[in-house]
Amino acid sequence: MTTTEGGWALPISERELAGLTREMHEAHQETLPAMRAGALDLAEEVRARAAGGPRDPGRRRFLIGAGGAAAALTLAACSSSGSGGSPEPAPGSTSGSASGSPSGSASASGQYTGDLKVVALATALENQAVGAYQAALDAAKAGRLGTVPPAVATFITTAMGQHADHAKAWNSVLTGAGKPAITDVPLSNQPATLQALGAATDVATVAKLALSLEDQAAQTYLFATYNVTSPGGIATAATIAPVEAMHAAILHYVLGQYPVPDDFLPVDKAASPSLLTV
Repeated sequence: MTTTEGGWALPISERELAGLTREMHEAHQETLPAMRAGALDLAEEVRARAAGGPRDPGRRRFLIGAGGAAAALTLAACSSSGSGGSPEPAPGSTSGSASGSPSGSASASGQYTGDLKVVALATALENQAVGAYQAALDAAKAGRLGTVPPAVATFITTAMGQHADHAKAWNSVLTGAGKPAITDVPLSNQPATLQALGAATDVATVAKLALSLEDQAAQTYLFATYNVTSPGGIATAATIAPVEAMHAAILHYVLGQYPVPDDFLPVDKAASPSLLTV
């Protein structure tokens, strides 16, 4: 273990954390081709629908069975109730997507509708994670988190880069459909998230906040695989979700909570498009 100023200690060795981060990086790299292909398919589907083109329900049924089920199984394997219990919801979050289809929300404007509303939500969540990890790095650099073990900083940097890749993929769908890219965080819970980050004084506090964001993202993607109507959207969400779950699993280790696989991953922390403010 690595003990830092203020008494916080990394529960696993830096070597172990570095190994988990490398595995996370390799898994992400393996998903990139499929993620980009899925995003391209989704953009083409949206354009075809706008032009009155045909849909491909057969492919959708295949992806729901293969992609959606694979995502559920992989996420369940990566997720954890943890010895310390489930993390609190993201500050200011509004969950409840499991009670109805994301496309049923009326809070977002008409600029992003149907599956594009889910894409906009996914982009905003990815941008939120990027910003949170960057804020953590800035706080560490300024000395506000005590001594941050190098392996923790490497994990943060790696996870942040992966979220940026995911945001880029989703934004390519929006721009491909003729909609504006989302480059900020148009979520109603963002002020509370920033406030919580600003109040953090140690790595454990930041890790708990990051875990709540990762759980929210992973469960939102899982819910999307069963509720969006586009095959490309299902494929993209199913590809990204396991990577988000790996982030969460590693954060459980950082918090000293040994990940215990769930039989079924819940979606009670999935974000609702009502969080969108665009």
